[in-house]
Amino acid sequence: MSFSRVNSSSATLTKNRTEDSITTASGMCVTCVDGCIGMCEIGKSAYRGHEVIYPQPFGVITTAAEKRYPVDYSHFNIMGTATGAHGIEMDSDKAIFPAVNLEVHIGNDGGLKFRYPWIISGIGSTNIAKNNWEGLAIGSALSGTGLTIGENVVGMDPGAVFKGGRIVDTVDLKRRVKLYKDHQHDGYGAIIVQANVEDGRLKVQEYAIEKLGVECVELKWGQGAKDIGGEVKIKDLKQAQMLHERGYIVLPDPTDQNVIEAFQKGAFKEFERHSRVGMVTEESFAATIDGLRKAGAKYIFLKTGAYRPADLARAISFSSKYKLDLLTVDAAGGGTGMSPWRMMNEWGVPPVELHSLVYQYAKRLSDNNRYLPAISVNGGFSFEDQIFKGLSMGAPFVKMVGMARAPIAAAMVGKTIGLSIAAQQVPVYIERFGNTKDEIFVTASSLRKELGSDAFDKLPTGALGLYTYYERLAQGLRQLMAGSRKFSLEHLSRNDLAALTREAAEISNIQYIMNVDKSEVDNILR
Repeated sequence: MSFSRVNSSSATLTKNRTEDSITTASGMCVTCVDGCIGMCEIGKSAYRGHEVIYPQPFGVITTAAEKRYPVDYSHFNIMGTATGAHGIEMDSDKAIFPAVNLEVHIGNDGGLKFRYPWIISGIGSTNIAKNNWEGLAIGSALSGTGLTIGENVVGMDPGAVFKGGRIVDTVDLKRRVKLYKDHQHDGYGAIIVQANVEDGRLKVQEYAIEKLGVECVELKWGQGAKDIGGEVKIKDLKQAQMLHERGYIVLPDPTDQNVIEAFQKGAFKEFERHSRVGMVTEESFAATIDGLRKAGAKYIFLKTGAYRPADLARAISFSSKYKLDLLTVDAAGGGTGMSPWRMMNEWGVPPVELHSLVYQYAKRLSDNNRYLPAISVNGGFSFEDQIFKGLSMGAPFVKMVGMARAPIAAAMVGKTIGLSIAAQQVPVYIERFGNTKDEIFVTASSLRKELGSDAFDKLPTGALGLYTYYERLAQGLRQLMAGSRKFSLEHLSRNDLAALTREAAEISNIQYIMNVDKSEVDNILR
């Protein structure tokens, strides 16, 4: 059985002519006829070439791989129990699911506190991030969770000002940080500024620390969607030329007169902006960490992608040696903006395998009494059961999960509902709940009471969408934890899971379901 779908996908807006008869190896129609207009990926590539590498349409979608991995989190079930209570008194009147504490504290001094054990990991310069930032920032801040400003935001900012190769003023980064900070309350959550190769050269993090009061910065080695740098498409010639001047790789060359004429004639409609791949060495890593600390960084994170095991080991070892505060490990298949479609599907270590290695490597360091930062794992998490499994799989080292596409989806839906309310055209599917945001969003009344009417009325509905989605995740996770009799996160363990297949058990070293509790059963039945 093939794990992959080839040559046709909604992601690339392609399809086969003989949709029910496909050669699995190539993805081609079993009969490829002379005269076909070429709706498949091969056919479309015959006239649009490299444009077909990427999911489409750019700027209004998020995308993730559709490859079916041999093992995923559905191959594990959560083990409840009828006895006991961890983290609360064994009293049926007290051990109720609303009493489950989801707070997590991380950082070298435990000073970063989050109301929920998840964080949005690195949403950067793509249009989909920029156009939904208001909802993402305000929703995250109100929920008391973390939000990471991804790579290239400063480099893409037309209003950014540079002096001597360094950033000295911004419009977009300033706006993104302010939107979050203005709605942060009671000290929960954190806004994080990420940096890739280009950001590092422009000294973006030093600017964010010194000028914007940002306390948390994150170095980026990669992500789960691709093993090359960030990419976006540019529809404006002057912007493409600006990015070329700022040192980005822009294709085709927007300063070439032949290219300019071809663009102006409509031969192609978009330039591509690519980032560089990093060259990780321990010496340069140590120097960067030292520089950021001298610049005033209070907390330093590292995000790594779905690279080979040696790179994961390197990431954990460096994070330990240089006393980082959070290591985020992003597994294969994810993406928010523009990533090569085949790469997204075919590169990297899948979530269960990568997260199992995270546990193994972290335990080795822990057994040797080495320092370990908090660890966050990414890999397509979108619901409470998956969050429970991700935290339990990596317990006690994994403290949070990272998400991106699901929170963006919630913010986008909230924004769309707001637009429909303003236009007095609420869709029938939603109208059954009402026609105002107080009626439609189930969290509105409690949030209005908490914030006051003036502040609530100013909230964008994108933020309400994210806040309400998080409320659902939190209640669902509390229910699952209560069923497992774990009333705070530090009590979650790998014993809370059972593998449904021998293969899943072998990969993860989580017990096969028919072997769970074997010795305890023997004692009970003796």
